[in-house]
Amino acid sequence: MDADLDKVFKALADGGRRQLLDRLHANNGQTLGELCGHLDMTRQAVTKHLKVLEAANLVTTLRRGREKLHYLNPVPILEIADRWIGKYEQGRLRVLADLKAKLEGETDG
Repeated sequence: MDADLDKVFKALADGGRRQLLDRLHANNGQTLGELCGHLDMTRQAVTKHLKVLEAANLVTTLRRGREKLHYLNPVPILEIADRWIGKYEQGRLRVLADLKAKLEGETDG
């Protein structure tokens, strides 16, 4: 279990990989070409990042003819949330995060 979580944390540590996950969240089931078209990364870089995301089980693929579609798998992120955020009382953290956002908003205006 810890080895799997280590892979997820490693995958999430990179901004480019988080950006790929965000793109899949916005429009699930994209090909490599579609993902490359929305990102400022080379095709090789996107391929490399997708391999890390697949190894962490954050992205799954499905072949449709010659196309390989990439899908977001949010389950590992939920497992992290349950294990790491849940035990720190998510409700209390949400109140603190809302308060912080409100205070920052007052400072900006």
